[in-house]
Amino acid sequence: MRPTESWSKARVTAGLSLVTVACWLVVAVLGLEDWAFVWGGFIPARLTIADDGSLVPFWLTPLTATLLHGGIIHLGFNLLILVFCGRRVENVLGPVSLAILYLLGAYAAAGAQYLADPHSMMTIIGASGAISAVLGAYAMLFSRNRVSFVSGRLAVWVNALWLMAAWVILQILVGIASARGGFPFTGDGMVIAVAAHIGGFIIGVLLANPLLLFRYRKA
Repeated sequence: MRPTESWSKARVTAGLSLVTVACWLVVAVLGLEDWAFVWGGFIPARLTIADDGSLVPFWLTPLTATLLHGGIIHLGFNLLILVFCGRRVENVLGPVSLAILYLLGAYAAAGAQYLADPHSMMTIIGASGAISAVLGAYAMLFSRNRVSFVSGRLAVWVNALWLMAAWVILQILVGIASARGGFPFTGDGMVIAVAAHIGGFIIGVLLANPLLLFRYRKA
């Protein structure tokens, strides 16, 4: 599958990137990080805590959390993966399927993080859970067989698992770099929600082929 070189065929990827950057800029320039993270971040324990109406409804926070980032490193790394993988995945699956993948990836990531620690008051922010779904689909659609001890479809799954492991490790390294500081506009004490990344990636892996079949169902 040859990825497109034209952004005109990757409008959802471009739109998601621009909106995410715009939201980060507004929050960072106005100094609203602390308020925005609580207002729109995903907090697992909120499911069982009564709301006073001052925060985003809990069921919407998996989406609003994707628009919030802990710093320019956090934002830049996520957008790098989104632009690189999203454009290619959108070329194959189409804009509607890419939007579905991103949406379900956000909710799968939040669900996985909730299952990992349902009573946690830690605020989960960032688009990396949703982007993990795009990365999972990318792994299934573009993986080549570089595994010598297996072949066929199994090799694709092994390659996908290796990519997932690399993605989680890279996210952990980004979190360590941000927590140590030394960079402008970085979040302090960032903690990586590993379960969210794994949940998003898994949904991307599982939906890649069904969404491909959905797009070409009439072909």
